[in-house]
Amino acid sequence: MQSKNLSDKELMKMLGIDAKTLSMFKKVRSDAIAEAKTMAKGRKGKIKVLGISGSARDKFDMAGEDSNSEELLKTCLAHCRKMGAKTELIPLRKYNIQHCKACYSTTNTQCHFYCTCYPRGKGGDDMTNILYDKIISADAIIFATPVNNFKISALMSNFIDRCISLDGSLKPADPKAPKHRALNIKHMKFIELTADQKVPGSGMLRRFLGKTAGIIVSGHEEGASLAISTLFMTLNHFGMLFPPFSNMYAMSSVCNPTYEDKKIVLSDCYKEETELLAKNVMQSVRMARPVKPTEWVYDYKAN
Repeated sequence: MQSKNLSDKELMKMLGIDAKTLSMFKKVRSDAIAEAKTMAKGRKGKIKVLGISGSARDKFDMAGEDSNSEELLKTCLAHCRKMGAKTELIPLRKYNIQHCKACYSTTNTQCHFYCTCYPRGKGGDDMTNILYDKIISADAIIFATPVNNFKISALMSNFIDRCISLDGSLKPADPKAPKHRALNIKHMKFIELTADQKVPGSGMLRRFLGKTAGIIVSGHEEGASLAISTLFMTLNHFGMLFPPFSNMYAMSSVCNPTYEDKKIVLSDCYKEETELLAKNVMQSVRMARPVKPTEWVYDYKAN
């Protein structure tokens, strides 16, 4: 779907805005196009793999022992390093990540990059000030979570919710009033009228495009499929790539007491699976690198 190529006069009349407001919308558009061009250059050098651990368990805290899913993630990252990757582990429990305020559901242009609910600097949290940039610089991200009540952990869920700022979000039209709803609705209408499928960044911009995903889940219940499915659908709609066999789940049995889980979940059987997962993630990154992230298509004007 190509832009209708409307004149400024036509756009101002259709949107009920003045020339100053139109210039604000155009500035956001030009900045997003420039960002898309940077994305299109791709990444070179060492492959960077980020490991996101959603476990609250820590041997120095109430649990008195390390996380099973995080231990498997560490093993997986170690295999990635053996294959030449630069890796970093992000234990979410050690970061200050505030909850999402659901601006996106009001109108996408209420949700910005960087997040304006927690603006960068003193008003921001670790998601805005630290983690967004780490995600952008990664070639691959491996997500590890325990099964909590048949679902992903609360830490992982909160993290994923805050990742919406990276997915289809733009700079605010008015940085001094980023949550001006009436203005933002008109900005969204401007995007719907001007987004050009032939010009990446001319509409909503998805920053996960072309990054490879891996998933590790551990637990005592049969919630693994629900946890993996939740992550898969969300991350796939963020624009991430999933190679074959890109997820693994390490399970004990409800017939065993929970204190026996660790020796089962961290057995050689599951540790071998982390190596296979690492190999598939690394292979996917190597295959995807020649493709510009902006070559993956989606509806730029999608609300």
